[in-house]
Amino acid sequence: MNKTNNIKSSFYLSLTAIIWGVAFVFQSMGNNYMEPFTFNSARNFLGFLVLIPIVLIKLRKPEIFSGRNESFKIDKKITVIGGVCCGLALAAAGMFQQYGVKYTTVGKAGFITTLYIILTPIFGLLLGKKCHFTVWIGAVGAVVGLYMLCITESLSFSPGDILVLICAVLFAVHILLVDYFSPKTDGVLLSCIQFFVCAVVCGAIALIIEHPSWEQITQGAIPILYTGIMSSGVAYTLQVIGQKNFNPTIAAMIMSMESVISALASYFAYSMGWLEQDQSMTVIQILGCVIMFCSVIFVQLPFDKLHKH
Repeated sequence: MNKTNNIKSSFYLSLTAIIWGVAFVFQSMGNNYMEPFTFNSARNFLGFLVLIPIVLIKLRKPEIFSGRNESFKIDKKITVIGGVCCGLALAAAGMFQQYGVKYTTVGKAGFITTLYIILTPIFGLLLGKKCHFTVWIGAVGAVVGLYMLCITESLSFSPGDILVLICAVLFAVHILLVDYFSPKTDGVLLSCIQFFVCAVVCGAIALIIEHPSWEQITQGAIPILYTGIMSSGVAYTLQVIGQKNFNPTIAAMIMSMESVISALASYFAYSMGWLEQDQSMTVIQILGCVIMFCSVIFVQLPFDKLHKH
């Protein structure tokens, strides 16, 4: 992968982190109107709808995206299998995250969730993927920064913490699944299918264990619109495109910046009166942001073999 493509992938994944970071505010707001499975189903179904026009355009006029007049060829079997696998992983991760946040503090949830930046290379080693030692140094620095940013109490595990830890494991699995399938098919179509699968699975469970209603959807329209269009439709698609032929560990590092963005977005939302809980940051938390940022920059420096799988 050449330097220009590396820069593009880093840019796409950075946008993903920003959108996801802001989404934490809207996810918190969404919990005020509906239960987790209902919310996840609605946002992912909206993400699926947003991508349908793009998929249709790519099918009919692929030159708009590629710049060349060539046919749009995909492996249907791989695309469907990949979409289903990614969708199931996304549904499971979203479920544990949404429920976990309800039963633990936001700080703990943020720290535990972003453990996927460590779990991703560990799982990658099991699949034969190698990482340059500088990636591990950067990962340790990122975890230290995230700890300083997110942990404000003594480190103890509640049932909610365990749920979010399972979520981190599943997000690491999702990252590796995207890394495996995205080079083999079209990223936008893969993303579209995964949202549909996620929406159907969450919707079916919501009908069984929750009490979804149209009134809940309309009252929580703003959180659903942001998380559905931006967080699901746009960000997850940017993730799929950005991860194509890109080191999954570095991708995880860049996307983990969502914790820093979420802290800044939460503070802004509090200052605007959108959130009730005080979101101001201490000196230690600000230092954690700096360490986190430096770690992400560090792993993208042109060390030998850094960007090889």
